[in-house]
Amino acid sequence: MLTSRHNLAQLCAAVAAALPVLLVAPAAVAAPQVPPPSTAVGGERLGLPGVQVNPLAGAPALPRDLTGQSWIVSDAASGEVLAAYNPHLRLPPASTLKILFADTVLPKFDRNTVHRVADEEIQNIGPGSSLVGIKENLDYRVEDLWRGVFLSSGNDAVHVLSFMNGGIRRTVNEMQDRAEALQAWDTRVISPDGYDMDGQVSSAYDLSLFARAGLRNPDFRMYCATREAMFPGALDRNTGRRGSFGIANTDRLLGKYPGLIGVKNGTTTNAGSTFVGAAERNGRTLLVTVMHPASYQRVYDETAELLDWGFAAAGKVQPVGRLVEEKQAGGGEPTGQAGGTPGATGTPAPPPHAADTATRPTGGGGGGGGLDPVGWPTVAVGAVVAAGAVVLVRRRRASRRRWGRFEC
Repeated sequence: MLTSRHNLAQLCAAVAAALPVLLVAPAAVAAPQVPPPSTAVGGERLGLPGVQVNPLAGAPALPRDLTGQSWIVSDAASGEVLAAYNPHLRLPPASTLKILFADTVLPKFDRNTVHRVADEEIQNIGPGSSLVGIKENLDYRVEDLWRGVFLSSGNDAVHVLSFMNGGIRRTVNEMQDRAEALQAWDTRVISPDGYDMDGQVSSAYDLSLFARAGLRNPDFRMYCATREAMFPGALDRNTGRRGSFGIANTDRLLGKYPGLIGVKNGTTTNAGSTFVGAAERNGRTLLVTVMHPASYQRVYDETAELLDWGFAAAGKVQPVGRLVEEKQAGGGEPTGQAGGTPGATGTPAPPPHAADTATRPTGGGGGGGGLDPVGWPTVAVGAVVAAGAVVLVRRRRASRRRWGRFEC
């Protein structure tokens, strides 16, 4: 007991020393209104560690030997979560963050709009990035740029569209706003293309929210289901004409798994592999997100296995949670791309590095990760002391976390 009191006294002293800083600079630690740490977005069970499933009589067993650090199976129409494993665990999303990018930016420009690419728009792209092959001082239609995003996972296409949208920072801020509107509290956006950056994280739950929202847009659905396309090439110096070259979707399940709609894959050297897949069968559309399995190929194998299980388990399991609906703030649903108008909307969020990652909501989760929830003290010492302690601990953890920078 003496040791416990001594530790508690040290904790209180540390928090008391930090409180003046918190009061002087509230903007650096201000957090959105979120559920208390004991609850997870989408339901209590989604905040528990380990596998969550509620089988009824005749339900099939879940696939064996799943290696993903986090996964979730949900019904795209109803939002019911059929099964999950650490769905709020925060991990680097790699290029699956492009789902949020598309859901945010795609409605803004008519697909037939032509844009001449300036040199600055394809500069400062991360080393090792996947590229579709955009050249400066050439014209591209918006629909070609989106094919570059969805099929080739082209970071150059993302950068060009971001400049059209007002710049990288504005796009990042709008993506963060969009994530919060979707109640995707596990997500921290630093780069619009998903390139590995310090502190950039999402979760299987949030990525499923992004995919569900995106699939409501017919243009999003069309692009993510496109297997092959021709992309504009460079000018021929002899003829003065532009050629074209073929690009293929890097989604290895598209065209192979029956009924697959899309959505997006992502792989980086440091983040491993992540995949969000949607498939339709007998009038039912299921979403599966798998993050960071044991190998690159396993992300596809395990997604297919979970989709098979989900279709077989329909009506034979009770949901363990739900994909929450978007918060309506008078803006309504996103329009289709062809009906969008150029320009940007929304209130800019703080600059990407201004807010501490630790101020984001916990969203439940479990199973490790430097940004996971921190346990609350078992002895009640007051709400202010507890909140301050959590901020201090999480900041210390966040400062130690470093993601690599190699994007696929």
